[in-house]
Amino acid sequence: MTVDTKGKEEKVVGTDGPVTANGASANGPKNDAKAEAKKAAKAAKAAKLEAKLAAQAAAQAAAAASDATGKKKKATKVKAEPVPEPEFVDNTPEGEKKVLQGDIPTAYNPIAVEAAWYAWWEKSGFFKPQLVDGAPAPEGTFTIPIPPPNVTGALHLGHALTNSIQDALTRWHRMQGKTTLFVPGCDHAGISTQVVVEKRLVKERGITRHDLGREKFLEEVFKWKEAYGTRIYSQLRKVGSSMDWDRVRFTMDPNMVKAVNEAFVRLHEDGVIYRDNRLVNWDTKLKTALSNLEVDQKELPGRTLMTVPDHDPKKKYEFGVIISFAYPIENSTEQIVVATTRLETMLGDTAIAVHPTDERYKHLHGKYVIHPFQNRRIPIVADEYVDPAFGTGAVKITPAHDPNDYTVGKRQKLEFINIFTDEGQINEAGAPFTGLKRFDARVAVLEELKKKGLYIETKDNKMVLPISERTGNIVEPMLKPQWWVNCKDMAGEAMKVVRTGELQILPQTSEKEWFRWLENIEDWCISRQLWWGHRIPAYFIKIQNQENDRIDGKYWVSGRNEKEARQKALEKFPDVKPADIVLEQDEDVLDTWFSSGLWPFSIMGWPEKTQDLKLFYPHNLLETGKDILFFWVARMVMLGIKLTGTVPFKQVFCHSMVRDAHGRKMSKSLGNVIDPIDVIYGISLEELHKRLEDGNLDPREVEKAKDGQSRDFPAGIPQCGTDAMRFALLAYTSGASDINLDISRVEGYRKWCNKLWNATRFALMKLGADYKPRKDVALTGKESLADRWILAKLNQCIRKTNENLAQYNFMQATNALYQFWLYELCDVYLETTKPIIDGADAAASDSAKDVLYICLEAGLKLLHPFMPFVTEELYQRLPRRPDDKVPSIMITRYPEALAEWDNAKSEADWDLVNHVVHAARSLLTDYIIKDATVLLTASTYETRQLLESQIPIVKSMLKGCGAFKVLGANETVPAGCAINNVSEEVNVYLLVKGFVDFDAELLKIASKVDKVRDNLASWIKKTTVDGYEERVRQEIKDSNDAKIKGLQAEIAALEKAADEFRRLRDA
Repeated sequence: MTVDTKGKEEKVVGTDGPVTANGASANGPKNDAKAEAKKAAKAAKAAKLEAKLAAQAAAQAAAAASDATGKKKKATKVKAEPVPEPEFVDNTPEGEKKVLQGDIPTAYNPIAVEAAWYAWWEKSGFFKPQLVDGAPAPEGTFTIPIPPPNVTGALHLGHALTNSIQDALTRWHRMQGKTTLFVPGCDHAGISTQVVVEKRLVKERGITRHDLGREKFLEEVFKWKEAYGTRIYSQLRKVGSSMDWDRVRFTMDPNMVKAVNEAFVRLHEDGVIYRDNRLVNWDTKLKTALSNLEVDQKELPGRTLMTVPDHDPKKKYEFGVIISFAYPIENSTEQIVVATTRLETMLGDTAIAVHPTDERYKHLHGKYVIHPFQNRRIPIVADEYVDPAFGTGAVKITPAHDPNDYTVGKRQKLEFINIFTDEGQINEAGAPFTGLKRFDARVAVLEELKKKGLYIETKDNKMVLPISERTGNIVEPMLKPQWWVNCKDMAGEAMKVVRTGELQILPQTSEKEWFRWLENIEDWCISRQLWWGHRIPAYFIKIQNQENDRIDGKYWVSGRNEKEARQKALEKFPDVKPADIVLEQDEDVLDTWFSSGLWPFSIMGWPEKTQDLKLFYPHNLLETGKDILFFWVARMVMLGIKLTGTVPFKQVFCHSMVRDAHGRKMSKSLGNVIDPIDVIYGISLEELHKRLEDGNLDPREVEKAKDGQSRDFPAGIPQCGTDAMRFALLAYTSGASDINLDISRVEGYRKWCNKLWNATRFALMKLGADYKPRKDVALTGKESLADRWILAKLNQCIRKTNENLAQYNFMQATNALYQFWLYELCDVYLETTKPIIDGADAAASDSAKDVLYICLEAGLKLLHPFMPFVTEELYQRLPRRPDDKVPSIMITRYPEALAEWDNAKSEADWDLVNHVVHAARSLLTDYIIKDATVLLTASTYETRQLLESQIPIVKSMLKGCGAFKVLGANETVPAGCAINNVSEEVNVYLLVKGFVDFDAELLKIASKVDKVRDNLASWIKKTTVDGYEERVRQEIKDSNDAKIKGLQAEIAALEKAADEFRRLRDA
């Protein structure tokens, strides 16, 4: 229902879903397959419409003839222009309950609706865990930690999805009476934050971090964090996250630093953390190791020319090829051919490997090749790693710069030669190419091999190139002394708790990935060569007059502070004078994922034995994206079990990834990263462009991103509001495939919010200002069939919503709510109750009002976890039951199904009545007849009784119906009636004879059929010319076939309409 500005009732016709910005149905949460089915039948329906229009034309002609006889025409109504709503001004003092002035506005305005409520909720303490005598509520607890977003900037729609899910669950559990705790916080984001601040220093002041020094640089980072870090918390409030802000945590807070140091020291003392010289992902631009998550894998189909960030921007280098060259065998004219995609690494080759059983090379086992540039002897080794069927069956081994070669090198006890500096230049070990950048060296090595006659060939090679997510630089495997975590035993425990059910991972596909990854886990490098982050609490022991090896773990101790570390050093070397021992703390910081791995228990106060840890740990749920199941979730579980003795949470739910409408990953360089605030408030294309210009993207990437924004958001992003955004994101979420988010669908739900708003407004108008709801919701026995039907439907909605929320199936939960509000409450029940509420039967009117109130109250409560703002606003405008003093909808009780509302018979009876209404409406649409006579026949006495009892309701729902009658068992249907079958026992008839000139209509149809046949013949001729099948593209042929079938269906529909007209004429 909607109400126009004059207060007149105006019917809202239901669609299959919310209407999108271009007028198309977005299908709401319904299955899109339904839309496809409708599309397939479109041509046939169009043909049927032609026939209907013919009948309508006849009726209109008859009306015109009637006017010509001298009857006065009615004046054409001119619809009044809607009066615009006054601009919203929030007069509510900060933190106070919202001031709702006057009547409910005629139009939904999300900015006005969402104002003031959050500040009041927060100030009122509704977000805090409610304890009873210091203990959780008898209903239980629900605690959930936020996956801490990076402090580097703004949230995107992926974060909005995460927080919509988490908050919907938190609000649902809170409304069930449980003690709930949703903990907010932020991650310091080591590499990201350092990169952002360094770029700003260069851009704004022309200096580097090295110009400032470590301490001054860290001061700059903290300044930046204070200036920009609060933006995330503002966004979290805007999306409605009901978090306890007194418990907000930042991973660099003093208590969090204490937890990190404690964890490192304990694990180091247990031997879980150790120091070793191993391969890492090295970013030569940042000069730090990277985690696998910070490395993107770029697929190359073959030969590709690319620029490289830390090289000359004017040069392009060749990738996606494999180069073969020959090594000369020592003291022989024989050669052995190898191939590589990274030619420059041959400067660090320390072996040629062949398979032990490969007959071609058995005579070379134990022999040597000579390095063509360094005159080094390189052994030929037999190793089963080699696939003899691939390439030449001989493989160059570079243990210091390739993960597979590293393993072979360890097994074969080969020399490890590092040929790169930290900046990615060739070092002295790579002579004679020392000083060249690595890909300039690639070019130079190739040229020298050609000169020496050792170059064989270059072939295209499909490959994957590791790219630093932070800098776009090509990642180099480098041998570095780092701190490592031995994960094997902890991974075993993490798998065990899932197998025993102590930890549940959802959906099932994520559980399979859990085992696949943990069964093949490798040790974890936790060192980062940065300044921003948790400085590693490890100290190198320098003993006077000794050259101590920094790689050797023997010379390292850890400590919660330097005093403790020094005591450990003295105990480790009791024979060394204390004065001869100097400690140097490691310059490196810990991988951000290490501190994040402690998040679930460090935010509860660990390592101290706090009350929060006692009451709220382990958490009930960890909800996050499936992409960080291993990098974060697995590490939290491993560290949680190791350090606290229990799993950190009982369930893990992995939601799908949010992609753009085209299925592409969200990327700043593509311009498709969307700030949820822009969806809430709307933003112009010009503002989107300006934001790119003010950011940290390379100028070339800015232009690329602008192009992407112009294509995807030519008119900018419309204002949708928080509630519509949340509902849209949740409606997409089933835990299965990724989400291809189309903003027009979010806008569609904003329009649905308007329907929700106007339906409630209309219902409140019908209830009246003096309405007082009953104390309870028990049946009185005075309910009409429609009342009993809507209560049964409400009961089904309550069950489905609760069941699907318990199963984290947000798609089905939103579908149940959408179905109830739009198709059952708005489209049917509100239409039905109008005549009853306005009727003379006071008892029936009161009963209808009570049931309508029950539906509004329960319906808003059901919706609240998904759409918190609009439901609070509307709930506050409802009259209250006696003794109801609950101040906010968010702390009311969530609806539960009532057995007495279940009523299968009333559902079946009303469904029949509803089908009768639809059948009659279809006839009245086909034949526009003033004061039409509608008749019903039913084969059983019970059905006739049912339909007769509902005549006033049915007639009130049929516009243009003058007379409505259920024919008795002995009555016959008069001649000249159109028929619409409802079921085996019920038919609906419309008396049309005498109201339509059938002969005139038949002539029109015949003319139309002739035109369509001519059109069909033309299309058939086009598709039967010589060479059509061979020359025409398949998609065009498919389109032509569909056109022909549509024309054939149109002819069939017109001929059927003609047969019906002849039958009615001759009846």
